[in-house]
Amino acid sequence: MDSTQTGISSAPQLDYSGRVDRKPEQAVDQPVETLTRAQQVVGNFAAEFAPRLLAAALVLVAGWFVTSWAMRMLGKALVRLELEPPVQQLLERVLRALMLGLVLIIALQNLGVELLPLIAGLGIAGAGVAFAMQGVLSNVAAGLTIIFTKPFRVGEYISIAGEEGEVRSISLFSTVLRHADMSDVVIPNRKIAGEILHNYGAIRQLALAVQVRYEADLDAAARVAHEVLAANARVLREPPAVVFVAALADSSIEIAVRPWVAVPDFGPATGELNQALVQAFRARGIAIPLPQQEVRLLTSVER
Repeated sequence: MDSTQTGISSAPQLDYSGRVDRKPEQAVDQPVETLTRAQQVVGNFAAEFAPRLLAAALVLVAGWFVTSWAMRMLGKALVRLELEPPVQQLLERVLRALMLGLVLIIALQNLGVELLPLIAGLGIAGAGVAFAMQGVLSNVAAGLTIIFTKPFRVGEYISIAGEEGEVRSISLFSTVLRHADMSDVVIPNRKIAGEILHNYGAIRQLALAVQVRYEADLDAAARVAHEVLAANARVLREPPAVVFVAALADSSIEIAVRPWVAVPDFGPATGELNQALVQAFRARGIAIPLPQQEVRLLTSVER
């Protein structure tokens, strides 16, 4: 009897293992249908997001060129203003970061990204990073304070935090000093902010001293010291040097010699002037006494 006449459908037959016997046509159609659906999904995705991706890429490329052009214009403007190099670098970096951040936001909006959850997540991550980098951020805050308040500038000679030297560079994180022995000292900015600062500027005053006998002509000794200073090319004419009687010692009179020199000449000028003073005093017959100490030997003690 035909199955169509009895109303019994030709359902797949189960074998003894429980598997379903499918017809070959059904086994072939299933992969084809899956591939077709995948192609449709990819096509829909491409049709929906391809224009967005293209627009975002165009925004990024255009933003990069606009930012580069703006940086060049800003650099020319800052050169005319004659700002300090650290201030110029800071302004350029801040403007570049702001412009690139704006370009990135516009690109993400074209992609349909929700910015509020992203900003909230970045805020939480930023708080954690800030907590972990307290020392670095304190250096940055101190660096900004130094850059804008300008307690010292590049090229000036300062003394701070137990160190002294010529300021070579000022960055957001540290300040570099150059010692007289040509070595560099890197000081974190947080060690500078709030400390007592001695800024010598671009010139320094030498603290020289020479001793003469009590019988010596003090006016003649002062004239000789001024002649020595005038003959040295490292000594500045302005501000004028100072020569005066500094102290009355036990066996000599101390004459102080205080000339001004440029910071790079501080070390060489000290040796040159000391030698010149000794030679000039000897040539003029002004004796420089040796340290003396009188010792008395008591043979008996009165009771």
